[in-house]
Amino acid sequence: MPRRILGGLKARRWIAIRQVKLYVWMYHLLYSLGMEVAVSELRANLSEWVARARTGDEVLVTERGVAVARLTGIDASATVERLVEQGHISRPVKAGPRPIASGRTRPRAKASISDIVSGQRR
Repeated sequence: MPRRILGGLKARRWIAIRQVKLYVWMYHLLYSLGMEVAVSELRANLSEWVARARTGDEVLVTERGVAVARLTGIDASATVERLVEQGHISRPVKAGPRPIASGRTRPRAKASISDIVSGQRR
């Protein structure tokens, strides 16, 4: 009889562990499928959330249940075109090589940085 009771306890313990694992799995599934994410979860799995945003999903970032930011993917070409049309930016002008500073001497420090900092601390 004690063996039967022991077997029942093992079975109940096994079932309880399975229920907890199922609960944890469902919790993670629910929150990972949703487009609302806590800051701590976002930090832990940033690349996954950025990949979701890149595919077009909108992710709402929350801090203690309050929405604080929105993470969305962008289409860079459409954004640049829109900003050019609105006059916020302009297209780059094709220029020659970078200008070279000529005829000027390079400024030299009177003392090393460590000497300057030591003098300020006195």
